[in-house]
Amino acid sequence: IQAFNCDVSYHSRNKKDVSYKYFSKLEDLAEHVDTLCVITPGGNETKHLVNNKVLKKLGKKGVIINIARGSVIDQIALIDALKTGVISGAGLDVFDNEPNVPEDLMKLNNVVLLPHVGSATVETRYEMGKMVYDNIVAFFKNEQLLSPVN
Repeated sequence: IQAFNCDVSYHSRNKKDVSYKYFSKLEDLAEHVDTLCVITPGGNETKHLVNNKVLKKLGKKGVIINIARGSVIDQIALIDALKTGVISGAGLDVFDNEPNVPEDLMKLNNVVLLPHVGSATVETRYEMGKMVYDNIVAFFKNEQLLSPVN
């Protein structure tokens, strides 16, 4: 089933065994789509993966949605692209320096800002609660914790 009867395409380091159209270069995907959804781990490997070049390829009618990590998008380039009409709009669930959201983003009328609720599904919240429970049980059994906090 295609989401909302839309054509779905993707970019990844490796091609997956799925029926969606694969792009080996993010710039090529950005040029092909109307909406670019960013769903990738953060870290040095993906820092500023979405940059000025990708935003220009997305184009004047393009919209970017980021539910990954704030570091994945070059936030300065994004703000400039939104201000100058390089892209049409953005939906952001994460920011480069959370919890601080740049004033420039808050002033724009072509961006929707959310407080990192992308993981707020019933299934995810259940698993989060289960992990807390499992950690407590492991603690009292003197076992290694699943997610220790130092």
